Amino acid sequence: MKNTGQEGIILGIDPGTRVMGYGVIKTAGREMEVLALGIVKMASIKDPYRRMSHILEKTYELLEEFHPDIMAIEAPFYSKNVQSMLKLGRAQGVAIAAALSKNVPVCEYAPRKIKMAVTGRGAASKEQVAAMLKKILRFTQEPESWDATDALAVAVCHANQTVFHDRQTSSLSWETFISKNPQRIVRK
Repeated sequence: MKNTGQEGIILGIDPGTRVMGYGVIKTAGREMEVLALGIVKMASIKDPYRRMSHILEKTYELLEEFHPDIMAIEAPFYSKNVQSMLKLGRAQGVAIAAALSKNVPVCEYAPRKIKMAVTGRGAASKEQVAAMLKKILRFTQEPESWDATDALAVAVCHANQTVFHDRQTSSLSWETFISKNPQRIVRK
């Protein structure tokens, strides 16, 4: 992200083969603003490969419209159904490939980490995540689907990781401390 995470646009993606959620936020330091929130429906597309093509096209459209500095995507979660995992992995891979082909870096986050970053609880429900996002981002728009708020949560998770990482790095780095406090250096 430009300016070491202090300002930029984050595209969050909740991949899926029937519904793909997306959320776009603009960050400035700790401030976040919702730019877009929505879903891409694919249930009517019967051919699974055409669905992948649709994911690719829609991801390209989002990249062109918002010019994100980074794309954050939800990682596939463990499932007992191997076929579902494979399908979800394909959908995620197509979205990642779209971003990388446009030189947009990608970060991946586990579902529990996303929920933890937004609600403070890794086992939070989709309803709890959506309610907390409304408070954090001060928006009133009713999402068309939980997939949209899940995608927005991925973007917020990345923004929180970036701000925390910058704060942690700056407070723990001796080089940063020395550069900010040259008067405290005693030379003998």
